[in-house]
Amino acid sequence: MRVAIIGAGISGLSTAFYLQRSRSDAQIHIYEANAHAGGTLHTRDLDGFLFEEGGNGFLSNKPDMLKLVEDCQGLHLLMRSEDASRKRFIYTDAMHAFPDSPPKFLKSKLLTLPQKLRVAGEFFIPAKKDDVDETLQAFGYRRLGQAFTDVFLDAMTAGIYGTTADRVSVQAAFPLVTQLERDHGGLFKGMLARRKKSAGPGGVLMSFKGGMSRIIEHLQGQIEATWHLGTSVESITREGAQYVVRTPDSSVNFDQVITAVPAYCAAPMFQELDPQLSEQLAALSYSPIAVVGFGWKQLDHDLDGFGLLTTATAPLPFLGVLWDSSIFPDRAPPGMKSVRIMLGGQRSPEKLELSDEALIAESRRGLAEALGITQEPDATMIKCWPKGLPGYPVGHIKAVDQIMDRAEQYRGLHITGNAFRGIAMNDCVRNGRATGEKAAFFGRVN
Repeated sequence: MRVAIIGAGISGLSTAFYLQRSRSDAQIHIYEANAHAGGTLHTRDLDGFLFEEGGNGFLSNKPDMLKLVEDCQGLHLLMRSEDASRKRFIYTDAMHAFPDSPPKFLKSKLLTLPQKLRVAGEFFIPAKKDDVDETLQAFGYRRLGQAFTDVFLDAMTAGIYGTTADRVSVQAAFPLVTQLERDHGGLFKGMLARRKKSAGPGGVLMSFKGGMSRIIEHLQGQIEATWHLGTSVESITREGAQYVVRTPDSSVNFDQVITAVPAYCAAPMFQELDPQLSEQLAALSYSPIAVVGFGWKQLDHDLDGFGLLTTATAPLPFLGVLWDSSIFPDRAPPGMKSVRIMLGGQRSPEKLELSDEALIAESRRGLAEALGITQEPDATMIKCWPKGLPGYPVGHIKAVDQIMDRAEQYRGLHITGNAFRGIAMNDCVRNGRATGEKAAFFGRVN
């Protein structure tokens, strides 16, 4: 059985790994337009400063990524985030510590007393009685009040999806939140019920020694495949019972094809096979993100914590800042410090049109205003993602269901990736594993 996997990000690699484990006779070909595997998970080493171009880790409160690391014999590469990085901040008109406990919430100046009472009133808000899709903003206003939503949920949405609370579907982007309301009648009631069932701690941010590229390289070495790195796929068509994958230099037949690339990359590949599927994929939205990394050989600021997120009304030019060297110490040489700044998103997509020099200037201005850091960095990294993060707007679940239903019409065609049912690394691995095992089973019932 010959299988083409298009895309060598974590979705494609996990798909390939579990397909191989489930079906040893599978002849796997992996196509990747970039010269390296990993997709957005790529670590750049600049004079000993390790900067992630994309995500910097995963949470341990879900089993998927940890299971993959164990299965591929990569546990020795794991790195746990520092305890000091549990401190997080929100910037509104000034820097505020994130209140991560009820006593801290009561003392926090992020909300007034009446606004805090409105949050507490969530316990008495009746549950939504229909399944109509709604934005996170509408959900928050309804259950927790406008002030809480415009501060906490607004900052959280920018940090996770690079978008705004009025643009993202709560059902698609935060399914656990809607499940708590549906199953228990409210968020507080649901959290109390879950706490009674499990007193275990929340997840810890995990990464890998030497950066995310280490696990990608390790995983790549565990997969027996024909690798086509630096090779873009132009089209996927049918020829009898097989699929034809065309690149600029070749045309190869396969029994099955799995796409694990961003939706906007998959769309043109299907234009000839199924124009409607191509159109559906192209319609999925993305948010632009620019990542700027700074490293200092010597910095006076202690960078004590994880980082900060901003609200839409904050007078700062970025979405947030991660204090990388405080989260994972090996991200900077001993005694040195580093941060990464995220700019753009749906709040200010025009920032992706700025020059590198302008992005650096914006980032330094924001650091000076928020943290008082004015020192010129000794290392600088810039990575722009014009379509960086899937948007998951209202209607996303229905749109994805239609895409998957359309793809199901083609025997041996599978679609996975972070554009559909979860953007976190755990989600990508879970969906990749399911896709790989489905492809293996599919081949057996040929």
